[in-house]
Amino acid sequence: MHILCLGAGGIGGYFGGRLVEAKAADVTFLVRPGRKAQLDAEGLRVESVHGDFAVQVDARLAEEIRAPVDYVLLTCKAYDFESAIEAIKPAVGPDTAILPQLNGMSHMDTLNQAFGKARVLGGIAAIGITMLPDGRIRHLNDWHTITFGEQDGSISPRIMTLKAAFDLTKARADAVPDIMQRMWEKVVMLSTLASMTSLMRATVGEIARVRDGSGLMLALLERNARIAAAEGYPMPDAVMQQYQRMLTDPASQMAASMLRDVERKGPVEADHIVGFMLEKARAHGLDDMLHRICLVHLKAYEQRRTAGRL
Repeated sequence: MHILCLGAGGIGGYFGGRLVEAKAADVTFLVRPGRKAQLDAEGLRVESVHGDFAVQVDARLAEEIRAPVDYVLLTCKAYDFESAIEAIKPAVGPDTAILPQLNGMSHMDTLNQAFGKARVLGGIAAIGITMLPDGRIRHLNDWHTITFGEQDGSISPRIMTLKAAFDLTKARADAVPDIMQRMWEKVVMLSTLASMTSLMRATVGEIARVRDGSGLMLALLERNARIAAAEGYPMPDAVMQQYQRMLTDPASQMAASMLRDVERKGPVEADHIVGFMLEKARAHGLDDMLHRICLVHLKAYEQRRTAGRL
């Protein structure tokens, strides 16, 4: 099995690296020149509660990718998405399956249009991970699950083949018949968490300890759940109860990776996550005030970052 992993940062480096560590697949990492030089010199280095490891990997530049592969693991950020599509095209053949691991939902329509719906799987990752300036990948919690499935709900041979490869690793893989529902469940949670922790520049616990903090968090969560229901994916009661507990815990240190991006003065996935939900709220005639505030805040941040005033 040959897998092309676009990116060797947090998600791509961890899940792709675990496959290499276990010798579960032939993995090629498609990276930029600086990251390639780093990987060639030092290997892929991961620090994790599930076991640290360092492996030599096959790192390639875009111009070195010529032949189709069995699977493409797409792990870029949304702001690199358009260039990523162009980069993987030489690796996509008639039988290639593309497994995106991006935040949000809007990338699914784009991938379906670019490569055909039959080639595109749905997928989500549950992991807290970051790449340090020296190229090491640091696992931030004990979650390390990759979940995937066919858009039509079938459990296909290619899904089970991919799961079998991941089952050889220390990571957890779930092949499911309801991946689109699960993706909507994640975007409801993520868009609430990213919007609020970025807007407030604070963790969930710090927000919850402030008067009206939990009220605002729950108001946005409820609005996002209504958007998902209007799209045909209502949130189960048990899922909403879990999210309500997680997002109002005064002891929680949880924050979205978007907040870390803001704090390091980096680019953010404002349009892909918050803007997407704002557009859906408007399309269904739902109150969009909280989404407007969160998106304007992030777009103003982008203006200051572009102008070098941070």
